[in-house]
This record gives sequence, structure tokens and C-alpha cells, in this order.
Amino acid sequence: MSEEGEHQDMMLKLMKQHTRKAMSTVPWANALGIELTNIEKGRAFAKVGWREDLVGDPETGVIYGGVLTALLDNLSGFCINTALKKPMSMATLDLRIDYMRPADKGRDILAEAECYHVTRNVAFTRAWAYHDSRDKVIATAAGTFALNDITRWASGNEAMDIANKMLGEGQ
Repeated sequence: MSEEGEHQDMMLKLMKQHTRKAMSTVPWANALGIELTNIEKGRAFAKVGWREDLVGDPETGVIYGGVLTALLDNLSGFCINTALKKPMSMATLDLRIDYMRPADKGRDILAEAECYHVTRNVAFTRAWAYHDSRDKVIATAAGTFALNDITRWASGNEAMDIANKMLGEGQ
């Protein structure tokens, strides 16, 4: 295996060690209760539990569509780092959401995202929200994200400390 491949494997291993608290460092994701459940190379999985305060329509108990957007956006951004050779920050350039059907009242929403292409400055993702499987999706997303040097945007915070560990600095 090349040094580059070993570095990417080490980065993925470190990310897996911090999976449980990864979303808690993103205030909006934390407020919504988004829980990162698993990661693989180029992929990330999460769930958001049904809560009364996330309901958009009190008569039906359906979760507000903005929760789905935030879930798919955050998860898409996170899955990009599982595909990169070094940690980077990203900013959403474009996110298209297609709402297929309402989420069921009282049920957790599961989601997965994949990063299917990365250039020097841009990453491309697809994501799905559902209850049981992708066979019956609630919403889908296609995203385009700008890639940025993480040291310019995350200095002095926990994400930067993790990134430095991944890069082998500050040990």
C-alpha cells in the first residue's frame, strides 16, 4: 500500500474513533439531535430521532422539511472527509433536495450520504433519508461542496485538534 493510502486509512480509523461525537461539534446538527452512526470510505450514516419540537405540522406530526435538509447537508459534508487524503473544511455550494414523501409520525429518520467525486477544490455528494431502507426514500439530495484548508477555518477548536492528529502534527 502506498504512503498516501496508509495515511488515508489512518485518517479513516481516527474518524471512526470519534464518530459518536463528530456531529456534536456542529451546533445546528447537535441542536437537531443528528447522530452519526457509521462511516466508511466515502460514505457516512446518521439518524435523527423524532421529537415533538421538530414537527412542522402539528396535525400530522410530520417532521419539518428543514430538519431533513440539515440532516442531508451535514451528513454530505461529513462524508466528504472520509474520501479525502487529509482533513479539509467544506462549504455547501449547491444542495438540491427532492422531497418524495412525508416522514412517518413518531419514527426516527435514517440517512446515508456518499461522496462520489472529488476535485482539488470541489466535492460532489448524493444522500438519502428514509425510515427502513433506500427502497422507500423520504428525501434525496445532490450536493456540491467547496473544499478549503481546514487550518484557515478551524484553528483553536476541537475539530482542528482532531485534524492535527490525523495529519500527525502536535503529538
